[in-house]
Amino acid sequence: MNLYDLLIAPFAEFDFMRRALVGVLALAAGAGPIGVLLMLRRMSLTGDAMAHAILPGAAVGFLAAGLNLFAMTAGGLVAGFAVALGAGAVARATDMKEDAALAAFYLTSLALGVMLVSLRGSNVDLLHVLFGTVLALDDATLLLIVSISSITVLMLAVLWRPLVLECVDPGFLRSVSRAGAPSHLAFLGLVVLNLVGGFHALGTLLAVGLMMLPAAAARFWVRDLTSMVALASLIAAGSGAVGLLVSYHSGAPSGPAIILVAGGAYALSVFLGPVGGLIPRLAPRRHLEA
Repeated sequence: MNLYDLLIAPFAEFDFMRRALVGVLALAAGAGPIGVLLMLRRMSLTGDAMAHAILPGAAVGFLAAGLNLFAMTAGGLVAGFAVALGAGAVARATDMKEDAALAAFYLTSLALGVMLVSLRGSNVDLLHVLFGTVLALDDATLLLIVSISSITVLMLAVLWRPLVLECVDPGFLRSVSRAGAPSHLAFLGLVVLNLVGGFHALGTLLAVGLMMLPAAAARFWVRDLTSMVALASLIAAGSGAVGLLVSYHSGAPSGPAIILVAGGAYALSVFLGPVGGLIPRLAPRRHLEA
């Protein structure tokens, strides 16, 4: 097998591989910056919780209308926003911390979604909802994913300054501007939108993987925020392309293959990354000379 057969032929010969590649590249463009901001705001597990939270809405849409893009997307958005707003309301109205409230809401939401699909669907339906079908993306789904990524990039361009300030010093932002709360809510909306887009390709369990793993890997290579966002998107895009090739040549499921490649990039970064990686930290440093 030559290099063309290994890297190019799967995308050149098969339409479903090209569609899957376009889908994961679009996901990478939107999910990379969102993952970096989630990590910097110490909300990494929030993305995972929200990915589980959209399950009952998507399941209701799936059971009501089958593989209908609009029904599943609308259901996922409603469920995701309901869990985010519900957890926030409980945290502000009671003494419970927001992370504990979010955990309670998303676990209940996940159990409800699995119960709905198990009672009314089949094992195949459940696997489709949980793990997605990146190799079966149609035109409408691709258009949805690309639209979500475009909206994400445009919204981040508008909200970039308050979002970054809130990561660094939320107290200072509150003292000089009232943009903190609206930008936070808009950011949570972007998180839900990207998870719903990722759900159609990778399922509810794996959608967050292409958001958080590249962001965590990029943290070990650069300190500058703009460079970190760009690198996270590149790692996500590379993981998607390599994962699809691994899946094609080995016959492995495509969604898990993509996330495993992203996990491999993270593991490599943990060891070799110059910004806090294990090997650079353990290597002897040169003494300063006059």
